[in-house]
Amino acid sequence: MTQMTPSPGTSRPDLKEKKKYVRHMFNGIAGTYDLLNHLLSFGIDHYWRWRAIRLLKPVRPELLLDMATGTGDFAIAASRQLNCRIIGLDLSEQMLAVGHQKLVRKALTEKIQFACADAENIPAAEDTFDAATVAFGVRNFETLTRGLREFCRVLKPGGHLVILEFSKPRLFPFKQLYFFYFRSVLPLVGRLVSKDPEAYTYLPDSVSRFPEPESLAEIIRNAGFSSVDYRPLTFGIVHIHHAVK
Repeated sequence: MTQMTPSPGTSRPDLKEKKKYVRHMFNGIAGTYDLLNHLLSFGIDHYWRWRAIRLLKPVRPELLLDMATGTGDFAIAASRQLNCRIIGLDLSEQMLAVGHQKLVRKALTEKIQFACADAENIPAAEDTFDAATVAFGVRNFETLTRGLREFCRVLKPGGHLVILEFSKPRLFPFKQLYFFYFRSVLPLVGRLVSKDPEAYTYLPDSVSRFPEPESLAEIIRNAGFSSVDYRPLTFGIVHIHHAVK
């Protein structure tokens, strides 16, 4: 796979090359991704996933799509809380390889299946899934609206979509402390552990350029969802968006 380097002075990939950039980046950090995920979030990422999955408990889905599944943490947590079959899709073969090892160790290969696929071209027929989730992945879609329309296409009528994504806190002084950590501490620690000079610079850059929660809710509605609500977690570090087709 050809390496794609951002323009000098920025970690933002060109839109046409974003998919290749994201795939290459996550393939490169797959081995240290879980360690850094838990370390850099101080372990609170477990709580964020639990809150997002809890929204689907009343739905009782039988078949769940977990897009941008990565190493499978969200899919594994969902299988325990929801007791359903899960299809996890991701662009990165190396992230999925790490995830598959976890499924084998946890004896979950019959409940969860992984495949390499693009969020903007989901390999499933219309009205297939009862619910769909994406945790910290919609920022990486090359075309956000196209990915959201794909979710709408493959969900059954009345199907639920849950998006868990980083956002920008607004409360003083938490906002200032957060941005110092996000822009200075996190990239340094990420670079030292992962040995990747770009990956953990891309993270705060992509968050800063992502739509605000209110705007994202409107984009989700325009993609074909009839009901959309959202809520902040941990002073607005992340937001959960919950939509119904």
